[in-house]
Amino acid sequence: MNEQDRYYFGQQGRSADSFGYIEADTRAVFGKSYAAEPDELIKELEKDEAIREADTLLLTIPNTLGVEYNMHVLETILEHVAPGMGWQ
Repeated sequence: MNEQDRYYFGQQGRSADSFGYIEADTRAVFGKSYAAEPDELIKELEKDEAIREADTLLLTIPNTLGVEYNMHVLETILEHVAPGMGWQ
């Protein structure tokens, strides 16, 4: 992570599942956000049973931060997190 990462995501480390409504009568569970230094992120992800058992994960990156920053986030995940998780 760099200072820009900490500015955008540094306060999200204690995130938890939340509950809300997609429509007036459709309740939904919104999963925890994971944002941390790569080594810490790997430890957190390894503790999540759903992530350990999943064969596909969806990564959400805010598109409002621009293409260059999004590429940085994806490269960080591919270079530092994915290998630590055994992802291919």
